[in-house]
Amino acid sequence: MIAMAGISFPFALGIGSSFVLRQTISKDVNSAAFLVFMGVALSITAFPVLARILAELKLLTTDIGRMAMSAAAVNDVAAWILLALAVALSGTGQSPLISLWVFLSGCIFVICCILIVPPIFKWMALRCHEGEPVDEVYICSTLAAVLAAGFVTDTIGIHAMFGAFVIGILVPKDGPLAGALVEKVEDLVSGLFLPLYFVSSGLKTNIATIRGLQSWGLFVLVTVTACFGKIVGTVLVSLFCKVPFREAVTLGFLMNTKGLVELIVLNIGKDRNVLNDQTFSIMVLMAVFTTFITTPVVIAVYKPAKRAILANYKYRTVERENPDTQLRILACFHSTRNVASLLNLLEASRGTEKREKLSVYALHLMELSERSSAILMVHKARRNGLPFWHKGHRSDSSNIVVAFETYGQLGRVSIKPMTSISSMSDMHEDVCSTAESKRAAIIILPFHKHQKLDGSLEVTRSDFRWVNKRVLEHATCSVGIFVDRGLGGNSHVAASNVSCFVTVLFFGGQDDREALAYGSRMADHPGISLMVIRFLVEPNIAGHNTIVNVESGSSTTNSSSLDNDVLTNFKKTKANNNTIKYEEKPVENSEQVISTIREIGNCNLFLVGRSPVGEIALALNKRSECPELGPVGSLLTSPDFSTAASVLVVQQYNGQVPLDLDSISGQDLTDGE
Repeated sequence: MIAMAGISFPFALGIGSSFVLRQTISKDVNSAAFLVFMGVALSITAFPVLARILAELKLLTTDIGRMAMSAAAVNDVAAWILLALAVALSGTGQSPLISLWVFLSGCIFVICCILIVPPIFKWMALRCHEGEPVDEVYICSTLAAVLAAGFVTDTIGIHAMFGAFVIGILVPKDGPLAGALVEKVEDLVSGLFLPLYFVSSGLKTNIATIRGLQSWGLFVLVTVTACFGKIVGTVLVSLFCKVPFREAVTLGFLMNTKGLVELIVLNIGKDRNVLNDQTFSIMVLMAVFTTFITTPVVIAVYKPAKRAILANYKYRTVERENPDTQLRILACFHSTRNVASLLNLLEASRGTEKREKLSVYALHLMELSERSSAILMVHKARRNGLPFWHKGHRSDSSNIVVAFETYGQLGRVSIKPMTSISSMSDMHEDVCSTAESKRAAIIILPFHKHQKLDGSLEVTRSDFRWVNKRVLEHATCSVGIFVDRGLGGNSHVAASNVSCFVTVLFFGGQDDREALAYGSRMADHPGISLMVIRFLVEPNIAGHNTIVNVESGSSTTNSSSLDNDVLTNFKKTKANNNTIKYEEKPVENSEQVISTIREIGNCNLFLVGRSPVGEIALALNKRSECPELGPVGSLLTSPDFSTAASVLVVQQYNGQVPLDLDSISGQDLTDGE
């Protein structure tokens, strides 16, 4: 409904404004073709430009972004059909029967393409396998089909671009074939041909022809008509569909975006002598102006309002007075490599029947690069619910969604797969805002290194480390960094087959208490065995460690008192659980701590706090390569410490902005990478 309103209302106003233009500056043009060209020019929404604007404003995967892209997709197809009609009507001095013949021939061409081309592309796609190079014959055949379709439509009398567009619609959007086509063509088209096309349009635009009060008045008329028709039509129908007013206005301005398709329409109109130089210049300036105002208006109307809506919720940590309340987890992942172990971690976190159902939001973090194709961006976004074609074929992205949805149906877990598409520089904002809006108690992030076949950790991508660092600094809930060493194997383990040994290393402090709370929840799972090791400083060592300032000493005393209370309550509530072991280890130095940790056998997962209290804990790894993991986490992931266990490093939210990691370690984050 929004798409139809966004086309019909401005189309009608475009026809109305065309009468004014024909009486003034376009007197000697084909009247029927001019009416349709003006209607199409005012009713177009630039699909690729809109996709880029939404992605950069982080609205692509929101409700309003999905509505805008869905409506723009319908609008785009309708605009091309109307353009074909306009071209068919623009024959010079020919009878109406010729125009009818051109239009019917175009319809027959489209029907033949729909019947013949998809099976051929499907046959090609089935022979292109993931992880293998695509045969150059398929690429050449596809490009040849594009050229042939353009030639046919040009011969019919419709512009060659229409034939290429039809083939583009019918190319499968899933699988390696589409990716290979974009990889081969996009740089050449976007980097060379597209700028040249804009230059060509600029050369045809002679602003000097817009002179005098009448011409500038017509420019204002066309611009106001275009904006009024698109925005008001979209807003009215959006309000009728019970969209909130602020979002309806935002949607109206988004749908008012013009761009490449607009220039294509205007250039075809000029080539067909339907638009003269003055009308062409007015329409180009109108397209530039309407697109220019979109981003600032959307930021002014919609974005500040979204930032102001901060969730005021109670449970921002795993540690809480009533552990049976619902735990909400925002689990982030970058690729399929993280999924199996993440599902096994979530399975261990779900607790028992007496607790409220675990709620998980699985956030797929995708990078928005400068080369991203608009179509592929939207294709990624449709995994969040965008209605689009080719739903039957399963890509890697949809397989991930299926994995999470299947787990949610089989386990006692409420799980919702989500997608975030943003640049690496501000990906942390998406993570933090999503956690806030979904009222998450803890964010789980994948470590920026992955395990190689020899057991060592290799950097996946250093940019992921910056994302983790910024989330730790800015998150308004607890954060966990998950170092995956194959927790549960390479596939998801069914609930009945879970057998996992978890160890909590407790030195003291709020982060260690958060790790203990998480471990306590895991211990309720029938397949989980938990060991809690509390490291106590020997009295003679403790005496040396009491030489601190008054404030620090007071803080340490309060923390120690809280630690004792929490551990006492833990031992009391878990006394009858045979799968839980609690040990206290007196130690004199960091070497004894390391020796004790090495003695732990068959451990599958270590739960540790990021900032443990006590000099012994801090001395474990004085020159940490990964300060975001803290001293204990850095020890467990260092090349010198051999273990097959995964590690979850937890930072508890305390209502304050965490310390900048750069102040903890003077090392540059790229050292040794």
